[in-house]
Amino acid sequence: MTRPDDTGTPHVIAADPLTLVVGVHLVLTDRGTVLLGLRRNTSYAAGLWHLPAGHMEPGEPVTRSMTREAEEELGILIAEDDLTLVHTLHHLDTDHGRLQLFFRPARHTGQIRNAEPHKCEELRWWPLNRLPADTVPYTVHALGEIARGNPLSTVGRPTPPQPPARTVPHRPDRPDRPAPTA
Repeated sequence: MTRPDDTGTPHVIAADPLTLVVGVHLVLTDRGTVLLGLRRNTSYAAGLWHLPAGHMEPGEPVTRSMTREAEEELGILIAEDDLTLVHTLHHLDTDHGRLQLFFRPARHTGQIRNAEPHKCEELRWWPLNRLPADTVPYTVHALGEIARGNPLSTVGRPTPPQPPARTVPHRPDRPDRPAPTA
């Protein structure tokens, strides 16, 4: 967007940049099942089942974020080149806006184990068509979209900007008009 100054010369006006939190999720499947962890002692979704996941750190490539989280949470090594992005979910109704990325590894090395028992009560393979009722809702949504072959989806609804409050004038001759509030 540009706006002219007092002399009529246009100047570019920088808009506030959109800030999104980027989440990375590992989709490990085996014969119709998917690996989920039961979250505990976490600020988000404690007591719910969720894919192994985490957030990008500043300056970190997204594929490195995913391989780091796999090693931290599951004790497995995945080469960045072995990751395939299988779904992107735009999460609209959160405080910051979130972009959730779902990766499937072609292969990994090491035995899958619960490497963060202080954050994950247990790991379990669940049938993709019978996920537990207490699974993070957007995880259920994304796994369904992946099964249908959809690479992109959106959940939630944007929070519309709120118009300024309007005071309706009180008219003694119109009892249906409320008195202004202080």
